[in-house]
Amino acid sequence: MINLYEVSQTNHMIESENLDVRTITLGISLTDCISDSIDVLCKRIYDKITRLGRDLVKTGEEIEKEFGIPVVNKRVSVTPIALVGASACKVEEDYVRIAKTLDKAAQDIGINFIGGYSALVPKAMTPAEEMFIRSIPKALSVTECVCSSVVAGSTRTGINMDAVRVMGRIVRKTAELTAAEDSIGCAKLVVLCNAPDDNPFMAGSFLGVTEGDSVINVGVSGPGVVRHALEGAHGMSFAELCDMIKKTAFKITRVGQLVAGRACEMLDVPMGIIDLSLAPTPAVGDSIADILTEMGLEHAGAPGTTAALALLNDQVKKGGVMAASYVGGLSGAFIPVSEDASMALSAANGTISIEKLEAMTCVCSVGLDMIAIPGDTSETTLSGIMADEMAIGMVNGKTTAVRIIPVIGKKAGERAHFGGLLGDAPIIPVGKGDCSEFIGRNGRIPAPIHSFKN
Repeated sequence: MINLYEVSQTNHMIESENLDVRTITLGISLTDCISDSIDVLCKRIYDKITRLGRDLVKTGEEIEKEFGIPVVNKRVSVTPIALVGASACKVEEDYVRIAKTLDKAAQDIGINFIGGYSALVPKAMTPAEEMFIRSIPKALSVTECVCSSVVAGSTRTGINMDAVRVMGRIVRKTAELTAAEDSIGCAKLVVLCNAPDDNPFMAGSFLGVTEGDSVINVGVSGPGVVRHALEGAHGMSFAELCDMIKKTAFKITRVGQLVAGRACEMLDVPMGIIDLSLAPTPAVGDSIADILTEMGLEHAGAPGTTAALALLNDQVKKGGVMAASYVGGLSGAFIPVSEDASMALSAANGTISIEKLEAMTCVCSVGLDMIAIPGDTSETTLSGIMADEMAIGMVNGKTTAVRIIPVIGKKAGERAHFGGLLGDAPIIPVGKGDCSEFIGRNGRIPAPIHSFKN
């Protein structure tokens, strides 16, 4: 049992170290909404989301008052829309209509994001999925709350290079359609390898087809808590450093377990997972990069950065997994640039590059995340960056992702401004060289030899 005494131990973390529950995400299955009629489908989607989600925001606010724990976001994830809409959608605009329905439902229940405008195509694409993917730029340009994801690879299937090639074009088009807002549409679009079905964090959140009718997944975060704990760690051995991170992660995750249990009770929805990720924000003191400097690096990107991040990620998982009944999602340390003030500073100073960030994704919990690049970056270069990141995920059997933003009309050295938790970021250069012949090949990169485990 979790008791209030455990929560009282975290009061200082909440008040002074930016500890929060980053999101309560309600997963809603839309499989029972499927219809051959787009009118019927949209009505069923809207009705189900508003019926199951009508008390989500109120529940989060009541939990905040009851426990004194900030619940920053209340969100919804749904069954991948490429599947839900396959029977009803005859043209791209039909999928866009579903996106607008999701957006209206999200706004009417008061949440900030709804995830699941998604396609699962790690091996191949059906005609309906191809049509869905082509709809993404328009859908993200005419909605406020909708987040989109495309799963283009996995360790079991390899990398669908046809999808990767198309997604370079889709990211570019999304950037162009939202150019007036520093191409913010791309901040709501992510390409994934080995995507989990129960991730509560946007923009990659969707409800997997193996899930039930509804579920609560909670993401808890506390980079500032870990950084504060390590202030006294100078001179410690690696064993002592690891022990300190594990104990801190345990305390953070127990808060998430308490909140998740209460939310499930109040909403009468089954418990899913706790995602025990360290997700930074633009707030000062709430940074993954600051944790790395407390571990002994001059700045993020210095030699030793990847090793320090690997240590942090592993100890967060080891400490958190003992504190929750069910752990899932992404779980570990995130390294978004625009959402981490100190990471953005390192990028602006040139002390961390996109190549170093790619190396760090080998050991972190996500991938290349919220990185602003020059607006004239070509479609094939975007696809090449995605292919590199998919390969890291495929070979290492881990989740990797690309949420990259070519900011139309801006070049390296300028800044992009997204606002809120999305923050702002310097625009950093990408590697030179043409990869169009490689990206232009048809088919998929086969799964690695170690994927054959049957």
